[in-house]
Amino acid sequence: MVSVCFYFQVHQPFRLRKYQVFDIGRNHDYFDEAKNRQIAEKVANKCYLPANRIILDLIKNTKGRFRCAYSITGVALEQFERYTPEVIESFKELAKTGCVEFLSETYYHSLSYIYSKEDFRRQVEMHKDKIKKLFSQTPTVFRNTELVFNNELANYVEGMGYKGIIAEGADHILGWRSPNFLYRAVTTKKIKVLLKNYKLSDDIAFRFSNKGWEEWPLTSEKFAQWVNSANGNGEVLNLFMDYETLGEHQWEDTGIFDFLKQLPWEILRHPDNDFVTPTEAIKRYDVRGEVDMHSFVSWADIERDLSAWIGNSMQKNALKELYQLESDVLSTGESKLIEDWRKLQTSDHFYYMCTKWFADGDVHRYFNPYDSPYDSFIAFMNILNDIVFRIRDIEPSACSGPKQKEADYNARKRAGRDYGENTAKDAGKDDDTSKYDGKDDDAGSYDSKTRAKATLSATGQGKGFLISETPSRLLAEKKR
Repeated sequence: MVSVCFYFQVHQPFRLRKYQVFDIGRNHDYFDEAKNRQIAEKVANKCYLPANRIILDLIKNTKGRFRCAYSITGVALEQFERYTPEVIESFKELAKTGCVEFLSETYYHSLSYIYSKEDFRRQVEMHKDKIKKLFSQTPTVFRNTELVFNNELANYVEGMGYKGIIAEGADHILGWRSPNFLYRAVTTKKIKVLLKNYKLSDDIAFRFSNKGWEEWPLTSEKFAQWVNSANGNGEVLNLFMDYETLGEHQWEDTGIFDFLKQLPWEILRHPDNDFVTPTEAIKRYDVRGEVDMHSFVSWADIERDLSAWIGNSMQKNALKELYQLESDVLSTGESKLIEDWRKLQTSDHFYYMCTKWFADGDVHRYFNPYDSPYDSFIAFMNILNDIVFRIRDIEPSACSGPKQKEADYNARKRAGRDYGENTAKDAGKDDDTSKYDGKDDDAGSYDSKTRAKATLSATGQGKGFLISETPSRLLAEKKR
């Protein structure tokens, strides 16, 4: 017998606007309201609403034999509530069937576990509360942002009371073993690991409409045969993918919705097949072995590592500066400032800075609002500097008076100058950008790339950065 476990990831980041250096200290509006609304409405109409209708019909028509799970980020739920409330209502209808499970994750789709376990725990609790409020479910299975997973994380999440956790079924971890069984991380006692069958998942998510693929066209009958082949060599086949696969990444005219409508029926033709949610799989099946993931593993690229988000110096510096502001931001007690800081943690912002695949037309730059990863980095660091201004405004005793105002004015003048004719000179200096993949030279304009190099050089050497210092150094300096 083989059980099929469908889990869909639903996520939309709060995209940043192109925040200019002269906005620092003057404009605290970081997010592109028009773009976020436009994309939320578009994807709702192309994916979420039609896909939810199909899933609901499948559940009803199969009398509950079809079942699935969703993990919906807090930032996506906020945008649905704000821009497309009908999407929330359609997910509530699915929740009422009793055949849909909602998983737990970080509210802000962040990499917080790597940088701040305290804020990671806070965000997970925030997300759990949101799911309970909207869908009357308390999640028992956890999936981390971008399927980032290692032994330590599994142990930590087990301590938070979860019964199961989702991870990538990476070949270099499994070796000869199959992802179609439940496993346990070597550091844990009870929590079960559900491993993604990435080959079959990606056949739908990435290869469905690829006419150059030897298996194209992918029919529901053909896919069901592949599922059937797992009988005798597996117990639970985990098909995990972005929900936006349905109608957005794979457009309706590819036949993806017709495929979805027929697939459950074809799978259920085999008397030994059924569908389960992650929690049902955990209750039904025993652990068949241990997995040892000492280093972080994710879904991304062949390496299945963190290089998509922490692979170059821009990404590393942006993340470092962001989390160094944590204690100062939280100590203000200002809810809007804290909320903005947490929205900046969303992993997409660092993916936009990725130079690894920028020239390859990767599907994950589909909604990238920037012309190049260098523009993304510059805008992000400008925003971090404005966060510092906001902290200082809340703590005026740390730095106030006419001398400080004059210093701030001069700092902005210097920042504007640095973005001009002197930028090329600064960019020519030795810095960590030499580690970038040389194949990405055409990824962005000369101006944006050299400005990013100058900015990065400043952060690496503790020199003048946009205003006059890196955000964390600037704040520390003003406290003295």
